[in-house]
Amino acid sequence: MKLKNTMALAMAAVLAAGLTACGGSADTSAASPAADSTAADSTATAETDTTAAPDGDGDPTTLTVAMECAYAPYNWTQSDDSNGAVEIRGSSDYAYGYDVMMAKKIADALGQKVQIVKLDWDSLIPAVMSGDVDCVIAGQSITAERAAQVDFSDPYYYASIVTLTKKDSAYANATSVADLAGATATSQLGTIWYDTCLPQIENANILPAQETAPAMLVALNSGACDIVVTDHPTGQAALTAYPDLVMLDFGGGDKDFQVSDEDINIGISMKKGNTTLKDAINSVLATMTTDDYNTMMDEAISVQPLSE
Repeated sequence: MKLKNTMALAMAAVLAAGLTACGGSADTSAASPAADSTAADSTATAETDTTAAPDGDGDPTTLTVAMECAYAPYNWTQSDDSNGAVEIRGSSDYAYGYDVMMAKKIADALGQKVQIVKLDWDSLIPAVMSGDVDCVIAGQSITAERAAQVDFSDPYYYASIVTLTKKDSAYANATSVADLAGATATSQLGTIWYDTCLPQIENANILPAQETAPAMLVALNSGACDIVVTDHPTGQAALTAYPDLVMLDFGGGDKDFQVSDEDINIGISMKKGNTTLKDAINSVLATMTTDDYNTMMDEAISVQPLSE
């Protein structure tokens, strides 16, 4: 885990810039006519120039955030606004979880409201690229492949890799990836768990990828596979929903899955070149520490609905 201890002055600078863009100005009663003219021109420009706003979808009053709403404890769908859940666009349902908590924190600091857009995993990056949403906050690893399509914020979580299996499984006492040899395995579609980790298991019988994290867990619980590979928060939340499961953490050393920092650093994605929004989000993240992230994640896990 890394700490982000950048001075909070960065946040003040971004907010000050936002106030200027909204037309805020000092008292000019004693200014010369030339200065008045310049101020008027500047005000007119500020009122019509929306490119300076921390925005991507054309509405600078709202932070429009895409996520699956099906990836507890990062995000999920629920029927009411309990715990501070946010209504999903075009739906009577609500979204909550770590990602929603983070979206609300960022939007509050930027003086915006939050709108949640529920999309399939493979539709998240296209939504950012098209301008339908401002950003994606959905447990995305900051991979080079994704970074070629979108810009990423600094990490807003650091997720280690774990393995889940049943307590009575032949793999329940595994202490390394080598001990998983021959396992029938699956994970979620489009993730480093499936694309990078599972191929490292010797003689693994790798099943087709599951579309969602819940589907992955159902496959394991039903006996369709021996193991699934996921990240620590998802695994921890799964233990609440499925008490017959056990989580294997190989400690990140030579006996563990070999992944890069980009695989486990989780970031917020936005349209390429939207440096104003990127800087604004980073300024909020700079005020937080790893302990803050872990506290928020623990809270999300404590109210996640997987066990219901």
